[in-house]
This record gives sequence, structure tokens and C-alpha cells, in this order.
Amino acid sequence: MNKIKFWWNCSRAFALPVTVMSWLAVFVYGIISGGNAFYGILALIGVCFAHLAANIFDDYFDYNILSKDEKYLKSAQICKCKFITDGLVTHKGLLIAGLVCLLIAVCFGALLTFFTGWGVVLIALLASVFVIFYSKFTFIGLGELAVGITYGPLLFEGVYYVMTGAFSLDVLILSLGVSPFVIAFLYTHTILDYDGDLCSHKKTLAVSFADKNSALKVLPAIYLEGFVFMAVFAYLTQIYCILLTFLVLPLIYLLYVSLQKYNEDKTAIPPVRWWNYPLGNWAQIEKEGTQSFYLRLYLARNITTYFTVLVCIAFVLEKFL
Repeated sequence: MNKIKFWWNCSRAFALPVTVMSWLAVFVYGIISGGNAFYGILALIGVCFAHLAANIFDDYFDYNILSKDEKYLKSAQICKCKFITDGLVTHKGLLIAGLVCLLIAVCFGALLTFFTGWGVVLIALLASVFVIFYSKFTFIGLGELAVGITYGPLLFEGVYYVMTGAFSLDVLILSLGVSPFVIAFLYTHTILDYDGDLCSHKKTLAVSFADKNSALKVLPAIYLEGFVFMAVFAYLTQIYCILLTFLVLPLIYLLYVSLQKYNEDKTAIPPVRWWNYPLGNWAQIEKEGTQSFYLRLYLARNITTYFTVLVCIAFVLEKFL
């Protein structure tokens, strides 16, 4: 159990709700469209292991850079590659763990290909490029685009395909409405890790701006894109209950204000509220002194979670009302 807990934390599995909730949005839509629920669940398992692999590979490739950079110890984000720097896992061990997670994801992809058709292979091949080389994409300024494609069109069309045997324009529009909220979660992470990414020479969207406050101003625009596509989806499908998603706007405002305070003082710890839960391995976080970082990241995660819950509620209402 201790080993499972260790790798759960090492792979940053606290972010899995973002993946699960994105999957759930298209899964519920697939259900009301007459899709196969079992195949959709198999897809979820594969996607989750692919996500964990991407997180592990991200740390693996980051460490290749940071271990050679004398500025590393001055990096503002002490969480980065911490399991390696603390000697809890070797660099090679991290690579092996990433490959194991990727292999499990590939096995589920192969199983779904056998059951549902070769369309899975195309989706899986494209997704694997982004999973393995996500860290490389961040070094050329394409990290957010990689996430948007992976957790948007690829995830949504892939899950819908295994459930129904077809691709869909409506699903594509839906993915473009949900994926900005996933991107916003990642973008919040890069704002919080602005100094650390500068140290590791990452060219994220955030560090392309002159300072953290300028980068922060882009966050509302990312969320706005999601709301625009949800409105388009509502118009095309006449599922107007989807507009319930606008209820997360107050939490977006709270996140924005909290990030402003973080940019002024990264040691300022906000009070723990209901919108921060669940808190993951909170005892360890307190021991590391990274509460300020994680409370804000958890809020960004939960905004995505609440948004997709409202999407699912809208589909259920459409089905039964």
C-alpha cells in the first residue's frame, strides 16, 4: 500500500479528476446517443494510465535539464522533480514507471481496437506522441496546444468512437468547449511555476509574457473560449441546459484574485475552503511547505471538475425531461 501511495503521489495523480471529468462529459453524451458504456469505461482506464505516463515523463525530461542547470536550486517551485531530488526514486526508475503506465494504456488501446475497429489506432498514435513528448512540446511553446488537442478532440472523438463506432461534429464542438477548461488548469500550473519554468528554459505560454501579471491576464480569455463553444454547442444541438456551466464563473473570479495574490507573494497561504477539496496528501504538502501552490492548483482543478459535472447534468436533463 505504501508503494501504491508513493507512485500515486509521484505521478501527480491528484490531477486525474481533470481527465476523468473530461471523459465523463463525452461518456454521458455517448450514453444518451445509444453508445456502449463498457467500451467507454475501458477507454477511461487507458486514458488515465496515459495521463499518469505523461506526468512521469514530464518530470523525467525536466530533470534532464534541471540536473545540469546551476540555477535549479534557486527555482521557485520546490515541487518540481522532488521525488528524484529527495532520493526517493532514481531517474531510471522514473523512466521505467512511465513506460509501464504507457504500456498499460497501449494494452487497453489494443483491446478496444479489437472490439471496435481501427479508428482507435489513429487516435492512440496521435495521443501517444503528445503523452511521451509533452515535456518537449513545452520547451518549444506548444505545451498548451498539445494538452488542448489530447484532452479535447482526441479524447472526445476517441471515446465517442469506441462507444458508437462513429465520429461526430457535435462531439468535436463539445470537445472545444470542455478542453479550454483543461488548458486553463494547465495554464494555472504554469503561472504558479513561472519562475521554475524560466529556470528550466521551458517556453510555456505563460513565460512568453514579460512577467507573471501579464501572463495571468490571458487566463480569463482561455475560460471565455470554453464558454463560447458551449454556447455554440447549445445552439447546434438545442441542448440549452448546457448553459448551466456558466455557474462556475464565480469560482473563476476567485481563482484569478488568488493568483494575483500569489504573484505578489508566493508564500501567502489562502484559507482552505470547500472549493479546494479534496486536498490529496495534505500532510506531506504541509511538511514541504507548498500549501500556497497546491491550494490554488486544486481550485483550478475543481473548476474543471464542476464545469464537467454541470455538462453531465445537462445531458441527463436532456435525456429524461
